[in-house]
Amino acid sequence: MPEFHHSVCGSGPVLLLVPGGAGHPMGLEGVTARLAERFTVVTYDPLGLSRGPVDEPVGDQRVEAWSENARRLLDTVLPAGDSAHVFGTSSGGIVALDLLTRFPERVRRVVAHEPPTVEVLPDREAQRAMVREVDAICRTEGVARAVERLGAGLEGRPWQPGPRQATAADGADAPPSGRAGEGGGAPGPDTPLGLFLAHVLSPFATHAPDVDALKGLSPRLALGVGRDSRGQLPRRTAESLAGLTGAELVEFPGGHLGCLEHPVEFADLLAGTLIGPRDRSGG
Repeated sequence: MPEFHHSVCGSGPVLLLVPGGAGHPMGLEGVTARLAERFTVVTYDPLGLSRGPVDEPVGDQRVEAWSENARRLLDTVLPAGDSAHVFGTSSGGIVALDLLTRFPERVRRVVAHEPPTVEVLPDREAQRAMVREVDAICRTEGVARAVERLGAGLEGRPWQPGPRQATAADGADAPPSGRAGEGGGAPGPDTPLGLFLAHVLSPFATHAPDVDALKGLSPRLALGVGRDSRGQLPRRTAESLAGLTGAELVEFPGGHLGCLEHPVEFADLLAGTLIGPRDRSGG
């Protein structure tokens, strides 16, 4: 049986949590602890990054491979015939959508928070070009320069190469401050951020979800958006998917990294979206 990189905490109905970026769960401790009060939280770590740097070279990742392994993981923690709630954020949201369409028998309800799948946008060709440019810059100029280009793309700003300027989007899909690079320096190619930019961003962002299948499954799907993400690419993709599929659209606190910025408020709204709010007795 294959080894699944994951952790389990809490009790209650099973909730599979699929992190963003390169699947690194670091920084999600706050939201996970809050969710564990109501769920058995199974946190999926596709590359095992929570255990430290990967030992072998990492190639380009595939959405279908991550969702297939997520389904196998669910098979190990669920009784036969049972299903789990699923929450995926950013690139993890793209995996959650694929999991729902390919393995609906194992999924009870999905919340996909700002899945940045550019294929559902009217300006998809321009966004594909932006993603390709980020990929090329990462390979030729390094991770820091690629982060600058991605930040402009996420925020819808014109790309103006020049002296590096920190932006709010620098943290998109990255671990909390101090974890992006060794010793607090610039993030390198083997860090979670470097792996995301080089091997996850392009194949995931240009992955086309099965919109027709999602239409039929829309009662079991909610698309999450950040209240601080208005006009930004990840929110636009979620809004477009909600419009195309008829799925519920839910506004969460914070921006694209809302689950890191407001873990308790985010977790409570997520739990309410999945199974309903707590009753007044605290149950």
